[in-house]
Amino acid sequence: MNHTVEKYFRNEREKALQSWRPERPNAIERDIGLEAHVRREMPVFLTLRDREGNALATAMLPPGGKDRGRFRIIIVAASNADPYPEQEAAIAALGAHFGLTLDRHRCFPYGR
Repeated sequence: MNHTVEKYFRNEREKALQSWRPERPNAIERDIGLEAHVRREMPVFLTLRDREGNALATAMLPPGGKDRGRFRIIIVAASNADPYPEQEAAIAALGAHFGLTLDRHRCFPYGR
């Protein structure tokens, strides 16, 4: 979709990988649980799509989809455009699904 969320995904995955502390660092099985740790620590990345599968908007939500206070939610359309004019109802439904308020004024970069 040609937007900056991919950069955030890579950065957040790297942070989650770096925060991994295996119970037995010298054991062969040291990375068992790594992917579960990454899933717990990383933000949730989702793409809203139309019926044909075309991407409409991409969202970065707090880890586990649970509000963690000052987490900066990002929702963008292709080329970092504002998806709210055309996708506001779908974004609201996404927020309702996770129990989050995804108002335009709260989501980066529109709430600057």
